[in-house]
Amino acid sequence: MADVVQLAERMSPRGSVQDLSGPVRELGANRVFRIWTDDGPRVLKVYGTPARERRELRALEVLDGIEGLPRILDRGRDDEFVWAVFADAGRWNLATLPENTALTKKAGEILRTVHTATNARISNLNRGIDQEWVEIDFRSTVRRLRRYRGKIGITEQLIEAAELVARDTTPFASEPRPAHTDPKPTNFLVDDEGNVTLVNWEWATLAPPEWDLSKAVWLVTRSSGPGAAEALQEGYGRRIDPAQLDRWVVYHAAMGLVFEAERRVGGRSREPYEQLLAELRRAVAATAT
Repeated sequence: MADVVQLAERMSPRGSVQDLSGPVRELGANRVFRIWTDDGPRVLKVYGTPARERRELRALEVLDGIEGLPRILDRGRDDEFVWAVFADAGRWNLATLPENTALTKKAGEILRTVHTATNARISNLNRGIDQEWVEIDFRSTVRRLRRYRGKIGITEQLIEAAELVARDTTPFASEPRPAHTDPKPTNFLVDDEGNVTLVNWEWATLAPPEWDLSKAVWLVTRSSGPGAAEALQEGYGRRIDPAQLDRWVVYHAAMGLVFEAERRVGGRSREPYEQLLAELRRAVAATAT
């Protein structure tokens, strides 16, 4: 890790380095720094793997010209590190500005613009994530969740209920379109002028618009409340059906729990899973009504 910091320091001749990475627990995770150059602050991303850099660069090249996407200023390699320098998109995000629904509306507009982009070369997938893929992966995700029952603290009853949702009420997925796949509030950065930028495109692919919309509405509701979620859908130009949203939340929450369980090595605390478990319980119960 020290070598990555040294790289950031070498690229920041005008001031100190600010580590924006947060807790790094995932093997091969990106490191992100704010650096200061002669032209002002910039954001340096050091990719955990070359594949992540390739996926992000491909997505941004294909979607070039869409307002609200990060702007790459430079890129390169330094020994074993692959990096890119971005224009600084701001020190704030939707989670830190929960009462500003105008910003959340802009986030919805960005998602809609991405989903209506006509260029589908964002992914090498021939079909993308379609209805069949969602059905198969949903069931697989719940099966994987069972492996971590003790670690997470999930009951057999809740797993069985999630299995019923995955088997009988899979959420509707329309035709795959260019998608971000992780539009959480912290990925929508905000600058001092109120411009919103959707960052972190390493997992962009072809996916149903409902994937992004449901995840964004769900997580914005959690971080900022129903008013913000309504503003996001207004900006998007579409409101997701509440029953469909609950089905998607069961899927998203199950994926989140599996992800957390697989990247946490050791430790017996179940606290990191509690919020996702609560969301899974709520959404599973809602699908049964």
